[in-house]
Amino acid sequence: MGGYKVSEYILQLENITKEFPGVKALDDVQLKVRRGTVHALMGENGAGKSTLMKIIIGMYTPDTGKMIFEGEELKLTNINDSLDKGISMIHQELSPIPEMTVAENIYLGREPTYGKSGLVNNRKLYQMTKDLLNSLEINLDPKTKMIDLSIANTQMVEIAKAISFDSKLVIMDEPTSAITEKEVAQLFKMIRSLKEKGVGIIYITHKMSELYEIADDISVFRDGQFIGTDTAANMERDRLIKMMVGRELNQVFNKPENEIGEVALSVKNLSHNGWFEDVNFEVRKGEIVCFAGLMGAGRTEVLETIFGVKKVDQGEIFVHGKKVNIKTPIEAIKNNLGFLTEDRKLTGLFLPLSVRENMITVNIDQYISSGLLNYKQVKSDCLEQKENLKIKTPSIDQIVENLSGGNQQKVLLARWLLKNPDILFLDEPTRGIDVGAKSEFYNIIFKLASQGKAIVVVSSEMAEILGLCDRVIVMHEGRITGELSREEANQERIMQYATGQKTISVKNTRQSEMRQTVTN
Repeated sequence: MGGYKVSEYILQLENITKEFPGVKALDDVQLKVRRGTVHALMGENGAGKSTLMKIIIGMYTPDTGKMIFEGEELKLTNINDSLDKGISMIHQELSPIPEMTVAENIYLGREPTYGKSGLVNNRKLYQMTKDLLNSLEINLDPKTKMIDLSIANTQMVEIAKAISFDSKLVIMDEPTSAITEKEVAQLFKMIRSLKEKGVGIIYITHKMSELYEIADDISVFRDGQFIGTDTAANMERDRLIKMMVGRELNQVFNKPENEIGEVALSVKNLSHNGWFEDVNFEVRKGEIVCFAGLMGAGRTEVLETIFGVKKVDQGEIFVHGKKVNIKTPIEAIKNNLGFLTEDRKLTGLFLPLSVRENMITVNIDQYISSGLLNYKQVKSDCLEQKENLKIKTPSIDQIVENLSGGNQQKVLLARWLLKNPDILFLDEPTRGIDVGAKSEFYNIIFKLASQGKAIVVVSSEMAEILGLCDRVIVMHEGRITGELSREEANQERIMQYATGQKTISVKNTRQSEMRQTVTN
């Protein structure tokens, strides 16, 4: 299928349109990716980025338009077609086979065999994997089962797998969403090496800082339409944001002054063996408290233990001054706690169910009278949440799995807004969310705090921590190493506590006794 002159572009998409029932996902879009460059694809959740990537790798067939790759027009029918042509993808949503090893996951379907027997040559398989991981400076044992890996290491395996295909074009969808700063630096080193070999890279991210560090060109999509392309050097941040959201976004954080009330949640000497120990903190009505720290510090595990997901090995929990013995999430919910979990697909959403069904999951009793579900009230409340949170879905009866990541996150938030808890845990609430949606999330959090909700946020984004919180509690290796007021908190101090360079003794549980003044 020749006929096209090989140009500086490894990939050209022309007039691509894709419609689904009730929504036009892509409307006459284009994209040109230069050889040996990183082309960042930017846009709010629901802009059409994921749909376009699925067309490039053969998961979807476009309704109109054409794709030219390496001078040939491609008509892909499945993912194997794209892999054969030299196109691979690192997906945002990880999908390893848990009981298989690292090596088996990377080379699944491509295992070396003993000649015609078809039997897998495990020795060669593990050596191939070891050589690949070593070349990428990934320190993992090829024989380790995927189920035993952290999310960060699982992500690194997915990156290694994509690179193992020796592709000419690699699509990276939020590749740094679950890895540490050290691993991000490692990934960027891999990317630069791929560029030197002439590999083209399509890079999707919501992190502005890494965008300007790694991207050569930037294309912006909005509401399924192509908005424009420019070099990263010419694309100023304010211009980029305006192109993405279709409006000026002068202030991502606009934290209002808020009245802080009495203690809503008090945690004393809490421990969960192997994860964290001797954790003490309080959260007051109307207060937003952030837990900061590096990956593996124990922040999520603290919230999961309070919420009854993990067992309390030692310590006490008080809700509105009353000691509670929470052993399950159901008991936590009965005590007016809510928890927006870190992994929306694994521990949050019921993917085969509709938007409406996911919204009312924890609050369904409210809509049942005499054994019957009040569908009219359910519809009214869910539509209200859809409008208030600007959830992009053709219907509240849409299967939630079909929504973009950011809109799935909004559905989870809607679930807890319908339940209306007094104390709300938000674990990485804006991971994988675009800048416009983040601003909306922050305003909702501020509004909840103004209503007297006690809010605890776990975040790995420094700007988010500094912009959201009234207080910052920092953890390192399972212990609270520091606590800072909003006025005291800055990036340097937080990182000193997060890396164990500084620690304070947090033994007392009264807020006035816990508060320490930090000096450099």
